[in-house]
Amino acid sequence: MSVSDVTSRISQIQAQLALLAPVGANGGAAFAAAMTSTGALAPTSGALPTTSAAPTYGARSGDAVVAEARKYLGVPYVWGGTDPDTGLDCSGLVQHVYANLGYDLPRVSGDQARAGRPIASLADAQPGDILAFGSPVHHVGIYIGDGQMIEAPRPGLDVRVGPVYETPSAIRRVVDDAAPSVALPVGDKVAAGTPYSGLFAAAGQKYGVSPALLAAVAGQESGYDAGAVSPAGAQGLMQLMPATARGLGVTDSFDPSQAVDGAAKLLRSLLDRFGGTDLALAGYNAGPGAVLRYGGVPPYPETQQYVRSILAKLEHA
Repeated sequence: MSVSDVTSRISQIQAQLALLAPVGANGGAAFAAAMTSTGALAPTSGALPTTSAAPTYGARSGDAVVAEARKYLGVPYVWGGTDPDTGLDCSGLVQHVYANLGYDLPRVSGDQARAGRPIASLADAQPGDILAFGSPVHHVGIYIGDGQMIEAPRPGLDVRVGPVYETPSAIRRVVDDAAPSVALPVGDKVAAGTPYSGLFAAAGQKYGVSPALLAAVAGQESGYDAGAVSPAGAQGLMQLMPATARGLGVTDSFDPSQAVDGAAKLLRSLLDRFGGTDLALAGYNAGPGAVLRYGGVPPYPETQQYVRSILAKLEHA
């Protein structure tokens, strides 16, 4: 792309506000749209073991960027393209990939070369970093490591993996390493006398989610009050927003059986997406987009207290 080509483009921000929506009573907004983007609602088969350790979320957020970018290998280059169904140009690819992970980047390559924070050299680059070329910038790609990048190179060529062919004029990091998630041992036993323990056990078995985790979330969200309504409009035992409930197939959030089933489905998707109990809880409270944006538990006092409180209950369960 020439400089004139770049500067003539209209900025198109592909925001994913639904990904940033909080979920429960402490968040107070809908999660339904975000659920459709996770692709992780299918139940996990097999019996829940007596104890289960949530896998450590060891992958960098940048690795998620690379994984997303690989989905578009083979898409044709189209100047000005922002839709993978019809074609992408270099900055269209970068913007689209990051937007799908909850990050709003500028449309043109010159502005993308100022996003995030600077990285000194290619030796310091990590997968997921944006590589910019030229001065003024005329091309961008996504670094994948080992001197390789994913790029939409030029007309006549498709999105591809190729070498970093020259020293980048700028390297920018939009996401940082995610903090390790808590690999918390969570048993399948709910403390004696816990309300709705049978529902937690059944839903836990169905979706492969710890019943103790479900019980702890219910206690934190509503104090086990099936008729609870938050000031933001979250409803029932698991404090699902109405749109969230619909996205989960829950027709009556005040029905404890439906509410627990929906919450288990939601937590299953968050555990699959983030890999750790703390990040799943953060996603339940603040929305998955916030977890992606900050590469871990968001720095919201409410969310951090929410996660700490539930993890403390589980540690003493």
